[in-house]
Amino acid sequence: MEMVAIALAALVALLHLYFLVLEMFFWTKPLGRKAFGLKADFAEQSKALAANQGLYNGFLVAGLGYGLALGAAGAGKPWLVFFLGCVVVAGLFGAATASRKILFVQALPGAVALAAVLAV
Repeated sequence: MEMVAIALAALVALLHLYFLVLEMFFWTKPLGRKAFGLKADFAEQSKALAANQGLYNGFLVAGLGYGLALGAAGAGKPWLVFFLGCVVVAGLFGAATASRKILFVQALPGAVALAAVLAV
């Protein structure tokens, strides 16, 4: 079961690494604008805010990576529980305030990974 928890938590970390790249480096580019459904002028006006969001995603990746390095059943479990909990809360808030899509792209994978880690 630990391998399943590790794989799911790693998947969540990789998703957030992808979000970081989109928000920090591709926000105003066609890939980023398409991913977030943005018009060019809005993307340009909001790029500093998006970079800030990307940085926060980087903190989630770092925390999850540290937890994964320590192991899902050992010293890394509290780290994974905390950071996956943050992912779920952020996903729920994003779904309530920005787009329902965030519920399925962020909160659901985080919740599934969190359940797997708690089961270890």
